[in-house]
Amino acid sequence: MPVTLAFDIYGTLIDTHGVVGALAQRIGDRAGPFSRMWRDKQLEYTFRRGLMQTYEDFSVCTRHALDYTCACMKIALSEADKLALMQAYATLPAFDDVASGLARARDAGFRLFAFSNGRADAVETVLTHAGIRDYFEDVVSVDEIHCFKPSPVVYRHFLSRAGAVASATWLISSNPFDVLGAISAGWRAAWIKRQPDAVFDPWGIEPTLALGSVSDVAGQIIAASSDC
Repeated sequence: MPVTLAFDIYGTLIDTHGVVGALAQRIGDRAGPFSRMWRDKQLEYTFRRGLMQTYEDFSVCTRHALDYTCACMKIALSEADKLALMQAYATLPAFDDVASGLARARDAGFRLFAFSNGRADAVETVLTHAGIRDYFEDVVSVDEIHCFKPSPVVYRHFLSRAGAVASATWLISSNPFDVLGAISAGWRAAWIKRQPDAVFDPWGIEPTLALGSVSDVAGQIIAASSDC
């Protein structure tokens, strides 16, 4: 059975801080801290909704996180500005290493899937705009089952949709919570350490691989598999 690679999208392939430029036009040098708080709160809201079993799709969590960040940082953005920032999520850029890494993985014979907390239509749009949609066999969204990563239900759903088995599936993600979720579900996982000072959660569970970029995911997975 060919090995399946499930690529997380936001923060792993797509740079969520690509919205900083649009923010800077509106709030100047506070754009960086604003973007970081917005992203952190966005993820927190998915965790909360998952635990509370009060699902709303990822765009709702993103908008609520935007409203929170404005209130917390005491920045008054107009409704038009908020709408423009939400729309900017549809045109976020891919990281520079992504296209080459996906091409190598595809050429090495891996099955490639996009696997995201985002709605499928939003993921399709952002991948297409970034010029990387054609690398993927399909897009699998948690919205299909109204649950968020890192619930084990989500990883089982992916396997069902992709026709894959856990022992032959790798998650590729920059998010430690996602890596922990996948490994706990019986997958292997490569953590993409996008920031040099990023810290992996000290839970006694380590990523199968820790890499600095997506560029050589294929080569490193092949090497890791040959060592098993």
